[in-house]
Amino acid sequence: MNLPLPQQRCPSLFPDDEPVVQGRSLLPAAREPGAYLPRFGDTNFWDFNGVIKRPANVNATDWKVNFSLELEDPYWNLLTRELMMLTFNQRHPVVLKRGVVLDGSSNPRTLNNIASRLRTVARWAQKNGLPPHPDGWTVEDLRHRITDLSTESLSPQSIRNHVSTLKNLAAAAPALSLPWPEGDPWPGQSARQVAVLTTSSVIATPTVPPKTWFPLIRAAWAYIRDFAPDILRADGRLRELRAAARTSIVGIDERLDRWLADPRNKVPVHADSLDGYAPEPQWALMMLLLGYESERSTALSSSESSRERRRTLILDAIAEGRTTTHTLSRELVQVCRPDGTTGPWHPGIDTRALFELKTALRDAAFTLVVGLSMMRDSEIHEILRDPVVEHYSTPAISSTKIKGTTDRPGKHWWIAEPLVDALAVAEAVSLHPERVFSPVHANKQDGTVVGVSMLKAFMTFVNANRAWTGLDEIPVAYIRPHMFRRTMAMLTDQFPGSEIATGIQLKHLATRALANATTRGYAASDKEWATYLKDALDNVKFRKIKDLYERHTAGEEIGFGPGAERVKDAFEQIDATVKARNGDARTADTLLRTTRIHIRFGLLNNCTADHANPVGAVCLENAIIPEGHTGPLDERCRPDRCANSMIGLEHLPIYDSHQRKQLEIINSPSIPTCRRDLAERELDITRNVISMAREAQ
Repeated sequence: MNLPLPQQRCPSLFPDDEPVVQGRSLLPAAREPGAYLPRFGDTNFWDFNGVIKRPANVNATDWKVNFSLELEDPYWNLLTRELMMLTFNQRHPVVLKRGVVLDGSSNPRTLNNIASRLRTVARWAQKNGLPPHPDGWTVEDLRHRITDLSTESLSPQSIRNHVSTLKNLAAAAPALSLPWPEGDPWPGQSARQVAVLTTSSVIATPTVPPKTWFPLIRAAWAYIRDFAPDILRADGRLRELRAAARTSIVGIDERLDRWLADPRNKVPVHADSLDGYAPEPQWALMMLLLGYESERSTALSSSESSRERRRTLILDAIAEGRTTTHTLSRELVQVCRPDGTTGPWHPGIDTRALFELKTALRDAAFTLVVGLSMMRDSEIHEILRDPVVEHYSTPAISSTKIKGTTDRPGKHWWIAEPLVDALAVAEAVSLHPERVFSPVHANKQDGTVVGVSMLKAFMTFVNANRAWTGLDEIPVAYIRPHMFRRTMAMLTDQFPGSEIATGIQLKHLATRALANATTRGYAASDKEWATYLKDALDNVKFRKIKDLYERHTAGEEIGFGPGAERVKDAFEQIDATVKARNGDARTADTLLRTTRIHIRFGLLNNCTADHANPVGAVCLENAIIPEGHTGPLDERCRPDRCANSMIGLEHLPIYDSHQRKQLEIINSPSIPTCRRDLAERELDITRNVISMAREAQ
């Protein structure tokens, strides 16, 4: 029982035996009779592991609050426990009765942060000669505390967190049993304003540099597509040998003689044996091949007289050249190496190398998922086994969303086929009963894998083994999981019509058809990518224009509508110039590159408007043009009316399908009138486009 302190104005709202966790879902083990939940009276630590669900990417230490160092002082200990209890149980009846409402989320990591900030406050007071306890402080002292933090090169966000804690203590004063300086130190100001934390539409998250992004993604895909079958086959073979191994070495001499008598059997040796020396046998693996536990390898390697014969026989076989470095995997995939030679991608997968390669496979799978799915790091770690489902007829990852939620809702993220393979490989090497991304070795099952560490380890591993794998070197750069989300948002935004899809994946979709300001910030261009993307997109655009030109000169139809007629006129002028010069395909290519042909290729039509002078663009009529925007507004496109619209042959099947769908809606008696009216307007637009094509034919 904790004794009352002299400074206490009244007893604490919570008795010592009051459970800290209330009104929350408990894990099954915590609901068992006799299970111990943290109590308010626990003065050493509050451990929430095994009590409430811990996110997969959170370490066990972050789920435990220690009242150490300065918080061992009884005053600070009680003050901290009371504030954390109020923060963690804001719907508790006694808290509501006192009218205390605190800002911020409430989970064990929040409590850990509160403890850390109060610990630093106590340390600051001692350093600056203030009374040891806040009962002798004033609100002016608290303002000095934040002023001092501002001189320590802390980020505005960190200062804001410290301000929030102090403001919460002021708001919680009616429910605290210990004195705290009365009144809000910054009345009328939010913590953000005090910390001078400005809001900007520019996302601070940087992108992954293109020089790192491309070789990293290619390397991850090479490990999943090319190397994973060899690694998993070696892992399966090792498990088979261990499952069949005997504990007793009775009969080992007879087994060794029979094994050596078969010329197909080769002694496993280490791939990294020094040049000029005899290869070093893998004694543990040799024991497994003979059918015995690897821990008894001294039965072969020892030079004792009773075992010397076995050792001599094996070394003689090595001297005869009966060796292999590929005992577990057999033949490996052949690759072209940096020196121009061709050979296996690994010198030899033994038990030690397998330990590293399984980890590399998990890291490669994580790299692909974080790089191409737009999922957050926490969402990736929450992926459970059998995660790939069909969502609206498209493969998707099923996982849990944690950020900004308290009920952990299930979400879906659409993915491409490479990610399906990556998740299958990650699941194959994971030993966790539920999660896909976890430690791949049994002795680390209580640990939590860290996304940043996996990315860094994979880059280091790839670069260290380039001489064998033939992969490109990955320039080491500062990268974090959330940077890939930012990069993919930017990349997808470079393609027509993709902004809506970006908004859906980022979960930032606004009520209108376009994504909101946050998504726009995520998709904003990046200086390092700008040059690359411009060159890449220009090349793709030129190839499409060249294809249209070749089809036009061959007499094929390339499109319909007023925009198509302008493109055809430009092609005919180029063709006439080529013939006048007696030119060839090279001349045509040069003219195509230098002639100002404006085409923006889209899913529903191609826009031929000039960005600098979009004359006749219906999308700009009576439109509010965003600041800094140039060119047409994609979301207001009217393919049936615009003078710049070009309907290609590839667009007609889409309109034909859309027409049938609208007719189906109109003819359905159960459709509401407003929905039928919308379908009739859509049908008019679709019929106008189809009629335009038919008239041109």
